[in-house]
Amino acid sequence: MAALAERDAADNGPVAYPQGHSPSFILTLLQAWRANTVVCPLEPEQEPSKMPAPPSPCCHLKTTSATVGLPRGVAFRAEQLAADAENIVATMGLRPDWPNLGVISLAHSYGFSNLVLPLLLHGIPLVLGPSPLPEAVRRAADGYPSLTLASVPALWRAWHEAGAIPPNVRLAISAGAPLPVNLEQAIFEATSLKIHNFYGASECGGIAYDQTDTPRADDACVGAPIRNVSLALNEDGCLQVRSGAVGETYWPDADDTLIAGCFQTSDLAELREGLVYLRGRLSDQINVAGRKVSPSTIERALREHETVKECLVFGVPSNDADRTEEIVACVATDGSSDGARLKEFLLQKLPAWQVPREWWFVESLGANLRGKTPRAEWRRKFLETHSPPQG
Repeated sequence: MAALAERDAADNGPVAYPQGHSPSFILTLLQAWRANTVVCPLEPEQEPSKMPAPPSPCCHLKTTSATVGLPRGVAFRAEQLAADAENIVATMGLRPDWPNLGVISLAHSYGFSNLVLPLLLHGIPLVLGPSPLPEAVRRAADGYPSLTLASVPALWRAWHEAGAIPPNVRLAISAGAPLPVNLEQAIFEATSLKIHNFYGASECGGIAYDQTDTPRADDACVGAPIRNVSLALNEDGCLQVRSGAVGETYWPDADDTLIAGCFQTSDLAELREGLVYLRGRLSDQINVAGRKVSPSTIERALREHETVKECLVFGVPSNDADRTEEIVACVATDGSSDGARLKEFLLQKLPAWQVPREWWFVESLGANLRGKTPRAEWRRKFLETHSPPQG
């Protein structure tokens, strides 16, 4: 790879843009490193950013996944990227004799830190799969005694339903979105493969990881803090992350939620007995007649129903001013459930005021390769296509 990078070296300008899902992504990155050029990885169809290159010693730009607000750049120094890779390799136990089978985005923070940096900085081999489709994953895994497979919940579900999880996967990781406990348990029962939940953010890399050998009992639990990561809660109950892997600054517009080695998330959390439990996002809370509920509380309960494949909960304005907001559940099922059955199920688990009044059934929530199903986007679609909920 070093020889190829030197032979095909090119002038990338002030910023290099590795792109796609092929060896050229790695070579473009190596060429940029050798030329001391700032790197900004891109998804296959993503246009280069118009933002200027950050000043030295920053050498890398990540683009946030826009789970909260608009996407923006995060600038990193080389040692911050290296610290994240070192923490991940040590915590997860990535091994040279268990190559990474790469089907997730190399450009996204998850894939870059779990696949690309372990390859280049720690010698963890990377096998690039041509597609995340079940048969393609099966074929890409052939011939390797042992593999590590990092993916997202939507793909783990698809592979499980197709019976396509390669039997030679020794280490299985899921990130990008909450991993439902019922899916984790179903895969374990069918294959004896434990899916390890991983929680992180573009701004700081890995935050927590579930190292247990058996499925979790509570999908709010995202594991214990990653090696060399320190966690605390602010006055609102939101998680603060401190480590050598925290990014330098938002770029080009700085923000005091990312400064001096500390990233202030908007994730409500509980720290208990060395484990991290996520309780939703501060900005997502739904106001029902002055009482606040996190969508994740309702989503976790819904995912316990055997017919629910995916779900997303959000609030919309109510016609009843006293209620403030109505709760909407956007659900993908196996086709054998309706709103009445799911409502009855939730009434056994949640207070009545937390049970959705509006039910929207869809074929799929369309999670992308980052595992994201943007709540704001589905809320916008609901408001465009449905009459205002009645209080």
